[in-house]
Amino acid sequence: MAELKNRSAYFEYAIEDKYIAGMVLLGTEIKSVRANKVSFNDSFCYFSKGELYVKSLHIAEYSHGTSSNHDPLRERKLLLTKRELRKLENKMKERGYTIVPLRMFITDKSLAKIEIGIGKGKKLHDKRDSIKEREADRELRRQYK
Repeated sequence: MAELKNRSAYFEYAIEDKYIAGMVLLGTEIKSVRANKVSFNDSFCYFSKGELYVKSLHIAEYSHGTSSNHDPLRERKLLLTKRELRKLENKMKERGYTIVPLRMFITDKSLAKIEIGIGKGKKLHDKRDSIKEREADRELRRQYK
């Protein structure tokens, strides 16, 4: 399975730190993840009672699921070590930081993992700089092909 990337996260946020977390998923959810039926639109992470959850991560209903199919937008618990959770929670208390999902992948042991990043939202002029950089890279690649 190819990894699924949240390309808009790098455009919207200046990512400072990255972590790999496990996810608590239902049976039909893991089948949809393996079929690449995941959308990161407007998804983010938040703390509740010392635990980290991802919200608005859309995992489509499994096509062959029965009445016990999952809710596509349900909140999913992320699994990290206590030390990582404490570090993230302290960083979140600082003004302007947010945790966003960056990519989702399946490991060799068939476990679904999600890479999360902590960063600050970019201002409009920072986004313009990102666009200029991307355009310059494209021009360079075109010239050397």
